[in-house]
Amino acid sequence: MKDQAENLRQQLEDYRKKSMAKTLAVISGKGGVGKSNFSLNFAIALAKKGKRVLLFDMDIGMGNIDILIGRHSTYSIVDFFDRGLSLVDIMTAGPEQISIITGGTGLTNLFSLSEVNFSRFMEEFNELLNQYDYILFDMGAGITEDSVKFLLCVDELIVICTPEPTAVMDAYSVMKYLHSVNPELPFLLVCNRVLTIKEGQETITRIQNALRKFLRKEAIVLGCLPENRTVSNAVSRQVPFIEYDSGSDVSKALMNLVLRYNNHSFNEEWTLPKSNFLQNMKRYFLGR
Repeated sequence: MKDQAENLRQQLEDYRKKSMAKTLAVISGKGGVGKSNFSLNFAIALAKKGKRVLLFDMDIGMGNIDILIGRHSTYSIVDFFDRGLSLVDIMTAGPEQISIITGGTGLTNLFSLSEVNFSRFMEEFNELLNQYDYILFDMGAGITEDSVKFLLCVDELIVICTPEPTAVMDAYSVMKYLHSVNPELPFLLVCNRVLTIKEGQETITRIQNALRKFLRKEAIVLGCLPENRTVSNAVSRQVPFIEYDSGSDVSKALMNLVLRYNNHSFNEEWTLPKSNFLQNMKRYFLGR
């Protein structure tokens, strides 16, 4: 028994010494702002910088990551729960060797798992934290009571909006609600589909002013991505736009955004400490 206990302690110590993946969730207040397209291309851009990336499609039943890359995934997260496959079994290799787990269909209670399934998910996910640099969750549009619990577990939240007034208001509303649940959550803001740099800056300023005035909260500005025909052409051809035309304005803007993110080129007062994803999962889902 002493040997087993000592081995367990050593395993735990080894886990602590390893570099654990950073977990990010990409969210939006409404659909149609390019959230999934951003998630996919952001993941690929990170991989181009030498990072090991897992993209997890959490828009269960309505996910479209596999459509955006033109590859039908044989398995999805549904098969993990319904057929007992492992998380590794259900992964698909994507562009630049990113790993992808698709959402599939027929699963509506991912956030209301039995304790047995939850424990199995936790155990296997723990292994993935040691195999990747980033695990990126592409969430469904908007938020639900259950998905909020999940969002509280990740290290960082990337909020996608566009200059449209409804998109700005919805993005603010999502941040307002999440802030009311946990004021310490860090928001990273991306304005997508801007026609001009000025339009993007004005949109970011409106959101920042509202956060400061009503929530006394600052968001980290990651940057803006221009409206560009390359994106729609790439979607039509089911190719990520950063692969379709790496020299386009939108691809260059995304790579610059990822460079800033990798280098954490924010204001000096910003620090983004990593949380403990698995401990947070137990806290918010199991209450312990």
